[in-house]
Amino acid sequence: MVEDSMSVSTFDIFKVGIGSSGSVDEHPIPYPFRSGEELLQMCKESGRTIADLVLENEKCWRSTYDIRAGLLAIAGAMDASIARGCSIGGELHGPIRVRRRAAGQYQQLSKRGEGSLRAPLLMRDRVNLYARAVKEERAAGGRFVTAPINGAAGVIPAVLRYYRKFVPGANEDGVVDFLLTATAIGIICREDVSPSGAEVGVAYSMAAAGLAAVLGGSNEQIENAVEIALAPNLDITCDPVEGFAQHPCIERNSMGAIKAINAARMALRRSATSKIRHQNWISCGVGTD
Repeated sequence: MVEDSMSVSTFDIFKVGIGSSGSVDEHPIPYPFRSGEELLQMCKESGRTIADLVLENEKCWRSTYDIRAGLLAIAGAMDASIARGCSIGGELHGPIRVRRRAAGQYQQLSKRGEGSLRAPLLMRDRVNLYARAVKEERAAGGRFVTAPINGAAGVIPAVLRYYRKFVPGANEDGVVDFLLTATAIGIICREDVSPSGAEVGVAYSMAAAGLAAVLGGSNEQIENAVEIALAPNLDITCDPVEGFAQHPCIERNSMGAIKAINAARMALRRSATSKIRHQNWISCGVGTD
């Protein structure tokens, strides 16, 4: 950092892959999991939820207060990108001339009033809208949260907004648990390979895990949600068309948010663990050429 041409502090950060960075001054963490199996075993031995375990690791760097404040700030940034995406029309830059549709869809849904929010299909319409709004904002060069990666950045904000808007009893504690749980899945995917090789599937699984957690799912049910979301969506990327990641990437994020919600709800109805652990799906399906 530089202040009045004087160096006040320095530190080294190095890039270790898409969506991740590291420091030469890494702190040892109490729960260094690298796979879903290790994560579940550590949760079982410690009696912690996935969110609690990730929180304990994060406390090696900052206080619980700061972690919570940071996660709520991230959630706020996600909400802000949805709001901006729902308020701006026109065309996105690029040769395809993709129109921004989120603002028009928002106006259509707003005319139905608050009473329509509980209609099941209209809930889905709004989730589709949330993901589209973020992706259009991203494609326009606006501010958004890269989680897990640019091409799939609309899924997690849309599912988190679904939780806050439509799940009874939703609160800030749930938002924090959602993001901590999603983080655990992102870490596992990153440990094997770069998320860019199956960015859509990784986003689906992170969002499904977070939602399953705040809907009251057990650690095993959260793992089931990951497997349900990830297995059918391996190796789906958002490759640029004519140099721009717009179509069909925007629609893919909207579809992904709905799939993540379905995966979480399906997992909560399961009574048995998956036949193939999600770590095996990651190992065989996530990769880059």
